[in-house]
Amino acid sequence: MSAPAPAPIRRPLTVALTGLNATDSPGAGVAVARALLESPDYEVRLIGLSYEALEPGIYLRDLFQKTYQLPYPAAGSAALLERLTYIQTQEELDVIIPNFDAELPLFSRLEPQLRNLGIRLLVPTLPQLDARDKLNLSAFGEAHGLPVPTTQAVHHLGGLVAAATVLGWPLVLKGRWYEAQVVHTLAQAEAAFAQLQARWGLPLLAQRFVTGQELNVAGLADGRGHCLSAVAMRKLTITDKGKAWAGITIEDDSLTELAHQFARVSQWRGSFELELLRTAAGELFILEINPRFPAWVYLTAAAGHNQPAALLHLALGEPVPPFDEVAIGKMFMRCAWDLVADYSDFQQIAGLGEL
Repeated sequence: MSAPAPAPIRRPLTVALTGLNATDSPGAGVAVARALLESPDYEVRLIGLSYEALEPGIYLRDLFQKTYQLPYPAAGSAALLERLTYIQTQEELDVIIPNFDAELPLFSRLEPQLRNLGIRLLVPTLPQLDARDKLNLSAFGEAHGLPVPTTQAVHHLGGLVAAATVLGWPLVLKGRWYEAQVVHTLAQAEAAFAQLQARWGLPLLAQRFVTGQELNVAGLADGRGHCLSAVAMRKLTITDKGKAWAGITIEDDSLTELAHQFARVSQWRGSFELELLRTAAGELFILEINPRFPAWVYLTAAAGHNQPAALLHLALGEPVPPFDEVAIGKMFMRCAWDLVADYSDFQQIAGLGEL
């Protein structure tokens, strides 16, 4: 009897992640971490990067070996670079995967400096981020034949009347970065305007309301026009904030073709998510294009497309062939449980910025 083949040697790699807010409106950090630990090629050591001391991922010590707090994106790129330079002296990071929309422009701007520190990224360029921004998505879709509902920027309260004249009631009012509310009257729109402005600033976005089946595609592109992976998912349960709480992988060529079309026309670098809606009449609309992994990205690993693990290869300049077929019928269901931690740990991350 021949001896069993030796297990392949997995190369050590230290990777830092943001997006540790695993709450009812979760970031992608914990899901990305789980996928990375299943990488067939790398023995990944994970470092958490947080913005607040109560982000639950900080306390998942079986995932993250250590966590550091970052300055808020509003502090600017110089403050972020200073903090990351210190972290690099402590941890010798190989790759950082940012998972928040608001921080991505800073990381994109700092990519050359971080590369000089020995840290690799695979993030969209500033022009790519700007092109698919909520403010520009309608024009981007029109220019490239992508179906996007009519959208208008609302810079002040008085702009709601003009938007409703074009879009009709009801309409969807969206925050600059996150959150959306469906409003049916001017009074509701004015109340939502005040709430969204307080949270996300101006301008807000008013979008034509369409209803139907909510769908998503998680994608990974190489920056040269090729979509290497596109995993389509149908939402099964949706929270009051519009987030998927359960979903299932599906086979739908029209969805994956949209992902390939987006990667081709934008020359997209890295991860992305298409938020889609199909009406009862069969019309398909792109509601948003998110420039990072979705919070449900661990489902891609379960479906045979471990997108976070593949991104490591791309970030390091290594070739990644297109993935094969997606496993259809893989489901995810989020659950809530009480994560117990010591108060001393909270004091340490809140006071010293490290845990």
